[in-house]
Amino acid sequence: MGRCALPPLLRYPTVDELGTRAAALVARHPRKARLRRIGTSRAGTPLWLLSVGHGSRQALVVAGPHANEPVGGATVLRLAERALADARLTEGADATWNLLLCLDPDGLRRNEGWLTGPYALGEYFRNFFRPGFLEQPEWLPDGAAGAALPETRALLDVQDELRPFLQCSLHGVDVGGGFVELTDDLPGLAQRVAHTAARLGIPRELGAYDALYWPGLGPAVYRIPPPRRGDLAAAITEAAVESTWLHPHRHGTLTAVVEAPMWGVAAVADGSPPADPDAVRRAVSRTLRDDTRLLRHLLARIRPHLAAVPDAARLLAPVDDYLLVCPGLADAWDPDTGDGAAHPLPALSTAHLAALRISGRRLALRTAGLLHQLVRAAGHDPAGALPELDRLIDEWCADYRDGCGARWIPVARQAEYQARVVLAAFELAGRHERASSRSGEPGRESGAAVPMQRE
Repeated sequence: MGRCALPPLLRYPTVDELGTRAAALVARHPRKARLRRIGTSRAGTPLWLLSVGHGSRQALVVAGPHANEPVGGATVLRLAERALADARLTEGADATWNLLLCLDPDGLRRNEGWLTGPYALGEYFRNFFRPGFLEQPEWLPDGAAGAALPETRALLDVQDELRPFLQCSLHGVDVGGGFVELTDDLPGLAQRVAHTAARLGIPRELGAYDALYWPGLGPAVYRIPPPRRGDLAAAITEAAVESTWLHPHRHGTLTAVVEAPMWGVAAVADGSPPADPDAVRRAVSRTLRDDTRLLRHLLARIRPHLAAVPDAARLLAPVDDYLLVCPGLADAWDPDTGDGAAHPLPALSTAHLAALRISGRRLALRTAGLLHQLVRAAGHDPAGALPELDRLIDEWCADYRDGCGARWIPVARQAEYQARVVLAAFELAGRHERASSRSGEPGRESGAAVPMQRE
C-alpha cells in the first residue's frame, strides 16, 4: 500500500503551501496584510515576510529556523489569522506583526519525506534532516559581522530594520514537552504557559535538556545566558557563540524561544525527586556510549561507498557533529566521570532524568536515520548496513514509544499551544516594554555562559 498523506488542515504545511496560504491571506486583506521577499536561500528559495497591521511597535516571529521543526509554519499562519481578525492585536496595541514564514526552506524541503504524514516515529527518523551546526541559520559562530549564510544575513537585516520590541523564535521538540527560553525575565509567562499546557494537554519540560545548566525563571521557562567563545564541540553543546536570539538585544528586543512538542512524554513534567538519580545517569551514559560505538562502526563501513552520492556531505555533516559530541555528553552525565567542579549539574528531578534519557536516544536515532538515508541515496548497500540500521531504528523508536510513553500530539494542537504562548509573550512583553521605558532599559547580566547541551 502507498503512503496516504493527511489533509492540509491536519498536517504541517510545506514550503510551497506556506507561500501560497500567506499570499491568499494578503489577497483577502490587502489593506491589512502584505508579503515581501526579504532574501533568498542558498538554493534560491524566497524568504517571505508576512506583515499584518500598521502599528509603530514591531513584533517579529521566526518560523522554521531548524529544518526538522515545522510546527512554526502552522503557527505563523494561525497568528496571522488571529491578528487579521482581532484589531486589539494590531491597531489596539499600535503593533505590526512580522511573520517570517520559514528561515530554512531548503532544509524543510528535505524533510518532506515525513512532513505531510502519516506521523510515526520510524517514518520521522528515517526521513529526518537537520543541517550540521555551521549551517544552522540562527547561530553566529563568527559573530554577526562574519555571518555567511544568506538566510542568517536576511534575518539580521530584518532585525536591524524593524528593531522589534519582541522576537519569537518558533521551535519544535520531537519527543518531550514544551518550554520557553527568554533573553530577559518576563514575569507572568510561566503561569501562562502552565495554563495553556494544561488546557491543551501538552506536557511541560520541567528539566529541559537544552537548558540543563541555565537559570530557571519559573517552571518550564529558562533564561538564555550570554555567549562565550569555544571550539566547535563546545559550540554544539554549549551557549558558546552569538546567535540571532541575542543580536537584537541592542535594540531593546526581548527574545522568546518557544518550543512545542511533537510526541509528548508525561515524565518530563514530573518534578518529583528520583529514588536513585546516579543509577539512572549511569544507565543513560552507558547506553549513549554503546550506541555511539555501534554507529561509528556503521559509519566506517558506509563512508567508503559514498563518493558518488550526490550531496552526501550535507548528510554527513550532522552525523559527524553528533558523533563528535556524544562521548563528552556521556561523560558529563555519568556521576563517575562528570566534571562536577567545572560544570556541576543542578539537583536532578525525575523530569531532568527523563530529558537526559530522551536526549541520548535522540542523538542516536538522528544519526541512524541520516545513515539510513545515505545508504538509500547510494542506491545499493555494499556494506550490508541497511538491515542493521532498520533494526536499530525500530528498537530505539519502540523504546521511545513503550519505554518513555511517547504519544503523538496532533499538529493543530501543537500550533495552538505555540500560538497561545506567543500571544501571551506579546501581551507581557508590552508591559515589560512600558515598564522599561519608565525606568530605563536594564542591561544584560554579565559573566560567562555555562553549557546548554544544544545538540
